[in-house]
Amino acid sequence: SLAAQCGYSMESDPWGNTRIYTSLLGCYVDNKVDSGAAHGIWKMTFFTPEPVSMVLREAEQAGYAAMATSSRLVMRSPYNTAETYSEDVSNAPISVSFPYVVNLAAACPTGGVLFTEELISWHVPRRVTPLIDGSFKILEMHMGINGQRLEKSQMATRGYRLSTTDFHIVIEIPVGSPDGYYKSHAPDYQYHITYSVEPMLDVLWKADETKDENRYKVLFPITTPLMARPPQAEDSTVAESRLFSVHVGVFLPDVELLNITFSTGVLSVEECNAKGFTVNEHSLPDGRKSFSLQVSFDADVVLKHVSNTQTFLPFILVLPTLSGTCDKNLFYVSVAYGSQGDNFQTMIGSQHLTTELGEVYNFKDNGTHFSLVVPYQAKDVVFEVGEMQLLQLTRLSTCHPNGTITALAVKVESVPNLDPSLLTLKDTSCKPTFSDARFAHFAFAADSCGTTRTTVAFSYKPRSKHPAAEIGSGQLLVQMRLAQDLSYSVFYNAEDYPVVKYLREPLYFEVELIQSTDPYLELILENCWATLDIDRKSLPSWDIIVDSCPNNDDSYVTVFLPVTSDARVAVPSHFKRFSMKMFTFTKDDEVLKDEIYIHCDAVICDTNSQTEACRGQCVHHSGMSNSAHQGLKGVKRGK
Repeated sequence: SLAAQCGYSMESDPWGNTRIYTSLLGCYVDNKVDSGAAHGIWKMTFFTPEPVSMVLREAEQAGYAAMATSSRLVMRSPYNTAETYSEDVSNAPISVSFPYVVNLAAACPTGGVLFTEELISWHVPRRVTPLIDGSFKILEMHMGINGQRLEKSQMATRGYRLSTTDFHIVIEIPVGSPDGYYKSHAPDYQYHITYSVEPMLDVLWKADETKDENRYKVLFPITTPLMARPPQAEDSTVAESRLFSVHVGVFLPDVELLNITFSTGVLSVEECNAKGFTVNEHSLPDGRKSFSLQVSFDADVVLKHVSNTQTFLPFILVLPTLSGTCDKNLFYVSVAYGSQGDNFQTMIGSQHLTTELGEVYNFKDNGTHFSLVVPYQAKDVVFEVGEMQLLQLTRLSTCHPNGTITALAVKVESVPNLDPSLLTLKDTSCKPTFSDARFAHFAFAADSCGTTRTTVAFSYKPRSKHPAAEIGSGQLLVQMRLAQDLSYSVFYNAEDYPVVKYLREPLYFEVELIQSTDPYLELILENCWATLDIDRKSLPSWDIIVDSCPNNDDSYVTVFLPVTSDARVAVPSHFKRFSMKMFTFTKDDEVLKDEIYIHCDAVICDTNSQTEACRGQCVHHSGMSNSAHQGLKGVKRGK
């Protein structure tokens, strides 16, 4: 606890190498520049969010540390103190502490990590709301490893990537990068590995209303979930030599072979050697290792079937392997039999897999595999806090059209003494409407129980004419996507933007009416245009489609592409596709900006309607541009 208060920490890797971290502002560090007489701190107030005041001695007993000299103030706050609370910022958990010696706030990410077998993605909120209230500008942004900042060339060599989205700063690290390390694990006698690495994010930003620059630096140790690596066995037995020979691998360097299980019992490596068995360890060029075993046909661990003169070495080696996926409600578990077939016990939670339990969980067996389907809320499922915690919490909270919110809190395995019935919302008077030993269910009005909200900007463009419609109600949703090629089979995702293209390279857009199967509806693109900013009404702008037709003033003609039925397109009239050439805005031969935004107005029509707007895409082309978006004349596409 003293080390945490004073800025010291220590960690060791699987090979016994120890790394000690010492803060330059630690308790026992003599900073020559500001080592003058300490200024006394006698009282601190924490806003959590209600104010809690402590004298320095009380704060130190609670785990905090504070020290001041003539030129600096250092405040240390552990993550798990009573005055520290968690907030979700842009779907990433942040641990927040508000000590007021002076106006001071600290916030550290505690999650936001996503994993694949090949890549670690760490998402840090671009705007950490406890630290940044108004508008701000990022001046510098760097990543590092183990506290050391990396140059762009070093990042490129290692395959690291630092990028931003509208809401996050994203660091991507390939699993297996030389800056981290692998470690072996053997839960339930299955061989798994993890990969650990400690990235650093260093951000320099300035609030618009002040001239002060602020630096935000985070060192964030990351360990992947367990990754199964079932060992492979190679049988090299030669009958003529009357010698069983088995080779097993591969394993990480931190694995040691302790004992081997035969049908007659378990023998240590020393006991195997004493019996005349040959047990060897083999080092591979990449640093990994494998093991081999040789046993004579005449050894006492060998079973002999005299009736058919066959000899067996029951050497338990290849265990069943488990894999699985999940969706919003269910786990799908598949188990492949190992060298022992189905000769093993299966547990689900704390229960043996019986015929009755198999019926509950949709047990199926095809001789080489068996599978199960388990609901999230089944009594044999336990919850644990991990890298998918955010996704879990999002899935368990629902907003309803009548202005109420329901939320389900789950008991996690790492907090066995938690009583769900004692949980409350931010307003402690809001208790569960139902609870049991594993869950607490809340139902409350959206404007109660301490709920906070974000304001969303809204704008509209008045129309000169309004399409007629029969009285009715419903919801129609339209989406616009950018395809990667003319086949319209693969589209760019939100994290891919901004998409980089060369000038005059074709862009393939698709606009779709979604969640509707009505064959009498048709989607028509009324106007599409480009701007330099995300604001659809901003200037300058350039027309792409005008009054449902390509812009005649455009030297690079926009082309409507046909849509036919296929596995994805059930109703072609619900789709419109068009291609255009990549361009940039110029003025006086100077490029104004290297990004453009594309906007469209769409009309949903009844194909039986006789109104002019519903006659189809570009069937009333006048040959004239009537753009309301043209804005800045003389600003043309770059040549």
